[in-house]
Amino acid sequence: MAYNKSDLVSKIAQKSNLTKAQAEAAVNAFQDVFVEAMKSGEGLKLTGLFSAERVKRAARTGRNPRTGETIEIPATYGVRISAGSLLKKAVTEK
Repeated sequence: MAYNKSDLVSKIAQKSNLTKAQAEAAVNAFQDVFVEAMKSGEGLKLTGLFSAERVKRAARTGRNPRTGETIEIPATYGVRISAGSLLKKAVTEK
Protein backbone atom coordinates (compact mmCIF):
# COMPACT_ATOMS: atom_id res chain seq x y z
CA MET A 1 0.00 0.00 0.00
CA ALA A 2 1.33 3.45 -0.89
CA TYR A 3 1.38 6.47 1.39
CA ASN A 4 -0.77 9.38 0.32
CA LYS A 5 0.08 12.97 1.19
CA SER A 6 -1.76 13.00 4.53
CA ASP A 7 -0.04 9.73 5.56
CA LEU A 8 3.32 11.23 4.66
CA VAL A 9 2.58 14.42 6.62
CA SER A 10 1.57 12.36 9.67
CA LYS A 11 4.74 10.25 9.52
CA ILE A 12 6.98 13.32 9.12
CA ALA A 13 5.25 15.07 12.01
CA GLN A 14 5.67 12.00 14.21
CA LYS A 15 9.35 11.42 13.38
CA SER A 16 10.43 15.06 13.55
CA ASN A 17 8.39 16.30 16.52
CA LEU A 18 6.63 18.86 14.34
CA THR A 19 2.95 19.65 14.32
CA LYS A 20 0.98 18.30 11.39
CA ALA A 21 0.59 21.87 10.10
CA GLN A 22 4.37 22.39 10.16
CA ALA A 23 4.99 19.02 8.52
CA GLU A 24 2.42 19.80 5.83
CA ALA A 25 4.11 23.17 5.19
CA ALA A 26 7.44 21.35 4.79
CA VAL A 27 5.96 18.80 2.38
CA ASN A 28 4.29 21.58 0.36
CA ALA A 29 7.56 23.54 0.25
CA PHE A 30 9.45 20.45 -0.97
CA GLN A 31 6.79 19.87 -3.61
CA ASP A 32 7.07 23.48 -4.81
CA VAL A 33 10.88 23.35 -4.98
CA PHE A 34 10.80 19.99 -6.79
CA VAL A 35 8.27 21.18 -9.38
CA GLU A 36 10.13 24.46 -9.96
CA ALA A 37 13.42 22.58 -10.44
CA MET A 38 11.90 20.20 -12.98
CA LYS A 39 10.08 23.03 -14.78
CA SER A 40 13.29 25.07 -15.15
CA GLY A 41 15.31 22.06 -16.32
CA GLU A 42 17.44 21.77 -13.20
CA GLY A 43 18.13 18.44 -11.55
CA LEU A 44 17.40 17.58 -7.94
CA LYS A 45 19.55 15.25 -5.84
CA LEU A 46 18.86 13.99 -2.36
CA THR A 47 22.08 12.06 -1.80
CA GLY A 48 21.37 8.46 -0.95
CA LEU A 49 17.64 8.76 -1.58
CA PHE A 50 17.09 9.71 -5.22
CA SER A 51 18.02 12.02 -8.06
CA ALA A 52 15.63 13.47 -10.59
CA GLU A 53 16.16 15.27 -13.87
CA ARG A 54 14.07 16.60 -16.71
CA VAL A 55 14.70 14.77 -19.98
CA LYS A 56 13.66 15.65 -23.51
CA ARG A 57 11.69 13.03 -25.39
CA ALA A 58 12.10 13.19 -29.14
CA ALA A 59 9.19 13.40 -31.55
CA ARG A 60 8.25 10.01 -32.93
CA THR A 61 5.74 8.14 -35.01
CA GLY A 62 3.17 6.07 -33.18
CA ARG A 63 0.16 3.99 -34.04
CA ASN A 64 -3.42 4.30 -32.81
CA PRO A 65 -4.09 0.82 -31.38
CA ARG A 66 -7.81 1.02 -32.11
CA THR A 67 -7.63 2.05 -35.77
CA GLY A 68 -4.06 1.19 -36.72
CA GLU A 69 -3.66 4.74 -38.06
CA THR A 70 -0.14 6.19 -37.95
CA ILE A 71 0.11 9.34 -35.84
CA GLU A 72 2.89 11.81 -35.10
CA ILE A 73 3.70 12.16 -31.40
CA PRO A 74 5.28 15.56 -30.71
CA ALA A 75 8.49 16.10 -28.73
CA THR A 76 7.91 16.61 -25.03
CA TYR A 77 9.63 16.49 -21.66
CA GLY A 78 9.56 13.81 -19.00
CA VAL A 79 11.16 13.19 -15.61
CA ARG A 80 13.77 10.52 -14.95
CA ILE A 81 14.09 9.46 -11.32
CA SER A 82 16.95 7.23 -10.16
CA ALA A 83 17.06 5.52 -6.79
CA GLY A 84 20.00 6.35 -4.53
CA SER A 85 22.11 3.90 -2.55
CA LEU A 86 20.10 4.17 0.70
CA LEU A 87 16.85 3.54 -1.13
CA LYS A 88 18.29 0.63 -3.11
CA LYS A 89 19.66 -0.91 0.07
CA ALA A 90 16.35 -0.51 1.92
CA VAL A 91 14.42 -2.15 -0.90
CA THR A 92 16.72 -5.19 -1.08
CA GLU A 93 16.70 -5.85 2.68
CA LYS A 94 14.14 -8.23 4.09
